[in-house]
Amino acid sequence: MAVKQRASATATPPAKSAVESKSKSVSAPKYRDGASDEFEFGGSIGVSLLMIGFPIIMWYMWIGATYYHGKLPLPEVDQSWSDFGRHLCQLVYEGAYPTTKAWVIYWVFFITECLMYCYMPGVSNYGRPLLHENGKRLPYYCSAYCSFYATLAIVAVLHVTRVFPLYTLIDEFGSIMTVSILSGFLNSFIVYFQAIVRGRTHRMSGSPIYDFFMGAELNPRIGILDFKMFYEVRIPWFILFLITLSVAARQYEVYGYVSAEVVFLAGAHYLYTNACAKAEQMIITSWDMYYEKLGFMLTFWNMAGVPFSYCHCALYLANHDPSEYHWNRYALAVYAVLYIFFYWMWDSANGQKNAFRHQEKGQLVKRNTFPQVPWQAIENPKTIQTDAGDHIMVDGWFAIVRKPNYVPDMFFSMSWGLITGFKSPFPWFYSIFFMAMIIHRTNRDINRCRRKYGEAWKRYEKEVPYLFIPMTLKCAQMANVADSSLLVRNGLHFAALANLLLLPGTCHQQSFLYSPLYFVNYVTALFRF
Repeated sequence: MAVKQRASATATPPAKSAVESKSKSVSAPKYRDGASDEFEFGGSIGVSLLMIGFPIIMWYMWIGATYYHGKLPLPEVDQSWSDFGRHLCQLVYEGAYPTTKAWVIYWVFFITECLMYCYMPGVSNYGRPLLHENGKRLPYYCSAYCSFYATLAIVAVLHVTRVFPLYTLIDEFGSIMTVSILSGFLNSFIVYFQAIVRGRTHRMSGSPIYDFFMGAELNPRIGILDFKMFYEVRIPWFILFLITLSVAARQYEVYGYVSAEVVFLAGAHYLYTNACAKAEQMIITSWDMYYEKLGFMLTFWNMAGVPFSYCHCALYLANHDPSEYHWNRYALAVYAVLYIFFYWMWDSANGQKNAFRHQEKGQLVKRNTFPQVPWQAIENPKTIQTDAGDHIMVDGWFAIVRKPNYVPDMFFSMSWGLITGFKSPFPWFYSIFFMAMIIHRTNRDINRCRRKYGEAWKRYEKEVPYLFIPMTLKCAQMANVADSSLLVRNGLHFAALANLLLLPGTCHQQSFLYSPLYFVNYVTALFRF
């Protein structure tokens, strides 16, 4: 099936470097591009448990949020575990049965986004050279930004005309979630077996279960529609934002107003989704696109896991009266300003990293998408030359900490839970899951970079010794905050600054932000980062 793309800004494919050309004449290394050949997630047994556990956790959390007032579902005093299990299954059958309406809602959205991927205005660029295909660079068409706003326009029209009231997503949440789970499994089977039939398998481990989870094909696509790129932004984050908007629509329908907490969460999810859409062309050279195959892990988690488990903060706000999670208006206003600061840090750090990567390969495509934040790219950045033929940037945010984009991400995850309070554990699922994922991903990335770059990476670690947070202020320095130059001399201490803004006082008073980030630092130290 050939799909013709619309006219767009296009980057010409860069010429192969000497390093890339040389790589074709040497035998395949044990570690390709620094990647390990070792099994992840506990091998076949581990991934089997994950594939079984993901849907169960999603249904369990939905039951708690819907039928147990946000509490953990537990057996009654005289109820056996078998009776309790049957009771939970009955609740899923009654409230989350995959109805025809739910199938239509999910797949009309899915197909519409596929069409928008191909035909909405966008830009084209090329991915990294694929060594197993003689250095071939695949073209990518990036139209998520226009697709996002077109989706919002269509949703607004459908809601206003009552053809499809937006709060239907909340009313039919259980059924749509089950459809997403079944669709995630269905698409995973399709993408796995079609790769085998077409002879497009890549880096197979020999374990069918493990390969089904991790993926069989690297870049499954139909024409310009690359499914891995498609799943990366449009399905998970568009749905998540629409669910949050549906909470606002339902609240307005019931109360005649939208609470400040829902406005805050909708704004937070908008900023995140919009940022992913506007920078879609930057992710085509990322590790996920270049190396990760499309299997159950990426397919299921993007089709079902992200939108229907990360949304429990919104689901809690939908299921409870605003008085149950009310914030002081001034505290919420200050927190919103702090959130915008971390958004700027996140957007600019990602911009610096991606712009550097694309500039290095001579394929940077500049776009005037909203918002364009300050310090989004570094002109002539300081770098470290590596034996692998490329460079490590030691400038901007990456001259302060090695993972500056993860610090705001951790703040976001905690903020989405914090806006709901502490009465339910489910809105905090994303925060807990994200912390675990960050530890795993950081461990993987640093070990890969050490193998790939060798001495150059050791030099980078020496020049930038801090992983997430720069050296912290001492207690005596924190007490003397009148001298603002202390913050500058100590390297922009974000955690200390947030601590001072939120809980002024002695160094023993640590904010919710301060302690968890240090906890992650301490945990990652155990992995000898």
